[in-house]
Amino acid sequence: MEGLIKNFRMGRHRQTDNQMVLILPAVSKKDQAAKLVGKTVTWTTPGNKAIKGKITAPHGNSGAVRVLFEKGMPGQAVGKKVKVE
Repeated sequence: MEGLIKNFRMGRHRQTDNQMVLILPAVSKKDQAAKLVGKTVTWTTPGNKAIKGKITAPHGNSGAVRVLFEKGMPGQAVGKKVKVE
């Protein structure tokens, strides 16, 4: 399954660099997103290195999920596709 990185997880005064909000086209409800918790997400850099993460929780009511990556993500990852396994 493929997903799209929407943005960093952000607060009022700061953003969390290793957490991203992910949108999945096949998921449109919060309960569907909750079933994906624990799955692995992989983003491939332009230099063909893989950065892996894990879905930790649903985000909002429209099916978005939060992903905790193993290290900080670059800004160029926003708007790019990822693999969900």
